[in-house]
Amino acid sequence: MAVSLRGCEELIPQDEWLQKLARAEATQVPLRIKLGLDPTAPDIHVGHTVVLNKMRQLQDLGHTVIFLIGDFTSLIGDPSGRNSTRPPLTEEQIRANAATYRVQADKILDPEKTELRYNSEWSDALGARGMIQLAAKYTVARMMERNDFHDRFKAGTPISVHEFLYPLMQGYDSVALKSDLELGGTDQKFNLLMGRHLQAEYGQEPQCILTMPLLEGLDGVDKMSKSKNNYIGVTEEPNTMFAKVLSISDDLMWRWYTLLSFRSEAEIAALRKEVQGGRNPKDAKVLLAKEITARFHSAAAAEAAEQDFNNRSKGGVPDDIPEVALSGAPLGIAQLLKQAGLAPSTSEATRLIDGGGVRIDSTVVSDKGLKLEAGVYVVQVGKRKFAKVTLG
Repeated sequence: MAVSLRGCEELIPQDEWLQKLARAEATQVPLRIKLGLDPTAPDIHVGHTVVLNKMRQLQDLGHTVIFLIGDFTSLIGDPSGRNSTRPPLTEEQIRANAATYRVQADKILDPEKTELRYNSEWSDALGARGMIQLAAKYTVARMMERNDFHDRFKAGTPISVHEFLYPLMQGYDSVALKSDLELGGTDQKFNLLMGRHLQAEYGQEPQCILTMPLLEGLDGVDKMSKSKNNYIGVTEEPNTMFAKVLSISDDLMWRWYTLLSFRSEAEIAALRKEVQGGRNPKDAKVLLAKEITARFHSAAAAEAAEQDFNNRSKGGVPDDIPEVALSGAPLGIAQLLKQAGLAPSTSEATRLIDGGGVRIDSTVVSDKGLKLEAGVYVVQVGKRKFAKVTLG
C-alpha cells in the first residue's frame, strides 16, 4: 500500500485495493495492473513516465503489468481536457508512433514480465452491434457531467458524437483485460471510472483506479508537454537530458524526486534534510540528473554527461541563472540572443553562432536561420553567459 500511495493523487477506493492486495498475497495470484497510452506522438517524454514508474514499482512487487497501446482509441481521439474536437490520427501515423512506444517503455518496465496489448484486438471485433450494446450501458446525462463536455456544451462549442465513444472504449479495455487496477493521469479520472462502471455492468469485479499527478515541465508552471516545449524526451541525447534536469528550480526538483526517482522515500527525505541543513541543492539536482540520464541511457553516459557539463564552463551552469520571458514565437536565434541580453546585436549573435559559441540545452547551434518555437530553453553563450528563456 505504501508503494501504491507514493506520489499518487488518488487511489479509489483504497479499502478495495487493500482487499485485492491481501487476496493476492494469500493466493499468490498476481493482480492485473493496466496502463493505456494512445500513440498520438512518436516519442514519450519523462512526464509520461510518472505512471510508468508506478507500474514498475508494482511490477517489482510481483504483479502483472499490462502496457496497452491504444491503436483503436487513437482513431477516435481522447477528448480529455480538450476545448475542441481532437483531430483524429491516420492509421499510418498510429502504426508509426506505436512502433516506438514499446522500445521506450522498455527503458522503465521489465520487458520479460510486461504484457503488451493493443486495444484493436477486441475493439475491432466488437462491430457495430457490439458498439450499440456497449453504448446502451451509459447515459448521455452521465456523460455530460464530464467537465470538458459540460464546459463545451455550455459555451456552444461543438461536441462530436464519436467523442462520447472514447471513454466507453477505454472503459471496455478494462473489461477485455479483466484488470484489477488501472493507472492514469489526473486528467483521465472520468475514463478510469468508466472502466469500473463497465466491469460491473459485465459482471466483473470492478477495478480500482490510481491517478498520478501531471508532472510540471521545465518551466515549473505548465504540465510537461511537447507543444509547450518544456519537456525532456526519453530518447534525447544524454548531455541534453542531463542539462535540462539541472535547469529546473530547486522547489520543482523535490517534486521530480517523488515522481521520477526510484530512490526510497527515506533516502529522499534524508537528502532533503541535508540540503535544508546547508548542503548545496545543486548536489541533489546532479544526483537526480544522473539517475534519470542513466535510466534512459547508461550509468557511463550519465557520468560522461556530468563531465561534459562541467567542462563547458567553470563550475557548469551557475546555480541562479537569469530567467527571461520573451514573446513572438517563432523567434530567430539571433534575435532571441539579442532580446535575452546574451548578445549586443543580431550581427554579434550571428558571429557567436558562426564561432560555435552558442548552445541551447547543451547542444551547439550551427544554423544561423534557426527559429525557436514557444518553449523553455537553457541558452549558453561562451563559457559563462547563461539564461533560462521562456519563449511565448
